[in-house]
Amino acid sequence: MASASGINQLLSKLDNLTLDSISEKYPTTHPEVNPYDLYRVHIGEVLAPIVGVAPEKIHPLIQWTNTLDKGDFVLPIPALRIKGAKPDALGAEWAAKFPEDDPLFDKPVAQGPFLSFYVKGAPLTQSLIPMIRELGAGYGRNPFLGLKDPKDPSKGKKRIVVEFSSPNIAKPFHAGHLRSTIIGSFLANLYEGAGWDVVRINYLGDWGKQYGLLALAYERYGDEDALKKDPIDHLFRLYVKINAEKDGELADIEAKKKQGQDVSDLLANSLDEQARRYFRKMTDKDREALALWKRFRDLSIVRYKATYARLNIKFDEYSGESQVTEEAMEKVAKEMAAKGITKEDQGAVLVDFTELIPGKEGKRLGKAVIRKRDGTALYLTRDIAELLGRYEKYGFDHMIYVVASQQDLHLQQLFKIIELLGYKDIAQRCQHINFGLVLGMSTRKGTVKFLDDILRDCADHMHDVMRKNENKYAQVEDPEGTADTLGISSVMTQDMSGKRGNNYTFDLAVMTSFEGDTGPYLQYAHTRLSSIKRRANVTDEELANADLSLLTEPHAINVVRLLAQWPDVAQNTLRTLEPTTVVTYLFRLTHVISSSYDQLQVVGSEPALKAARMALYDASRIVVGNCMRLLGLSPLER
Repeated sequence: MASASGINQLLSKLDNLTLDSISEKYPTTHPEVNPYDLYRVHIGEVLAPIVGVAPEKIHPLIQWTNTLDKGDFVLPIPALRIKGAKPDALGAEWAAKFPEDDPLFDKPVAQGPFLSFYVKGAPLTQSLIPMIRELGAGYGRNPFLGLKDPKDPSKGKKRIVVEFSSPNIAKPFHAGHLRSTIIGSFLANLYEGAGWDVVRINYLGDWGKQYGLLALAYERYGDEDALKKDPIDHLFRLYVKINAEKDGELADIEAKKKQGQDVSDLLANSLDEQARRYFRKMTDKDREALALWKRFRDLSIVRYKATYARLNIKFDEYSGESQVTEEAMEKVAKEMAAKGITKEDQGAVLVDFTELIPGKEGKRLGKAVIRKRDGTALYLTRDIAELLGRYEKYGFDHMIYVVASQQDLHLQQLFKIIELLGYKDIAQRCQHINFGLVLGMSTRKGTVKFLDDILRDCADHMHDVMRKNENKYAQVEDPEGTADTLGISSVMTQDMSGKRGNNYTFDLAVMTSFEGDTGPYLQYAHTRLSSIKRRANVTDEELANADLSLLTEPHAINVVRLLAQWPDVAQNTLRTLEPTTVVTYLFRLTHVISSSYDQLQVVGSEPALKAARMALYDASRIVVGNCMRLLGLSPLER
């Protein structure tokens, strides 16, 4: 790989290790993309004879630290389970026996039950900076993790399906859809960086009686030009108008009914009943009805695509409730009945988990209606058929549903029914990634919140903030485009800063500030690194040949130590599936870089030192940019 020169530099300092020998003995390590894998292997190999434990047993216990003052790696001594000695005494003894002249580490430090390891600055600096600059956008990505068989790449990649965003056509793109969009896109990027074959699916709410109602509204009040210009907004306005009429009409009918009047004719010709009949035409595949519905859907998707493009998001498939056929649902219904999973209750069909599953789990899952008395299939039926159809189509190894925590029970019931149907293997491949609520979200123009409104609000607010600094504002080539990118960064960073499960308050003033841990601060950090490169006027050849041994200052070494952690952070995020794992690291990194500027001046330094420092900041720019792109942010250059 491109990074071979950097890692070979480290290997040349170690007598007994090669990439092949490491791969054979430690198959989950990949030093060619993660240099700290080599460091962990080396700790295990050096400690084994001192401790009397095989290096393969030491290696998985070595942890990385959250703060540099605690070292770069730490070994929890009790985890080795050595009997008859106190961990703190063992730590002191092992630290004393660790070689004085180790090529990669200073003497370890015993701290209670932990043994802390501090890397030597020079070897890491001289190997890591070239490695980052050679790998570029690939630094932090690990294509080996997604292989079906790491020992035989020809067997291909594992496949993951990520379902996210999933708005309802003609209804507002609310905060839950916003969170699903941001988190889902991040997870798709994360798995892609880990070498998986990722399929991104947008499962639209695009079917049901409300489309009958919408068609009636369009026949009465539709405006062709308005539909073409902004289908999502126009359809929403029509839907609100016809819904209000329908509710008013039903209230009138109810009042007349209470007065003893015969309302059967009124009900039969009501908007609600007309909508039901129109939707029945759709399910019966009436050509005209389906053509209008398809037009609404296609125009809405074109508009959605333009909005998603602003967020760096693309989908491989725009699926939806409409894509699940009546035949597929009927087949599932028959299979469930045949296997005794469903039962009839007063004309409705339901699954009673309390009867099917003993104990607390059955009580927790309760009862789920599959078909209403009038024969209408509910979401759950559709979701069962869709899940099985997806497995048939994609043969996925894993599938993630990124849906709000209000749907926890629905997804648990879905996965359990798949298991009860006899597809336990498929059920075990499915995972629900949930998230909390966004509180206090409203736009300047009212409470209806389409994604475009949210992004426009943030961009406008950001534009106002930018105008306050006239000098800098004058230097920006495209103020509106920059404000848009900053606004998007502010929304996305605020969403990803806390744990997914937590609720958070949507606060424009806080999230659009350049101070504090915000999206605009991250953009500022990246633009500053980019501007240093422009002003330094150092050629790529000079950077490639820079004398990195000149980087001896503690500030320089600390930046390098943090840059080295990025592949570990990315890999750890595959375990947590929390965007905040990346966001927290990124703020730590940018703070350490920011605090180094006064000590490590580039412009004005003598040429050799200037080139070395510029190489460090160029590597920093690459890593900050890689983190931002993984989060779905577009790093600004100026």
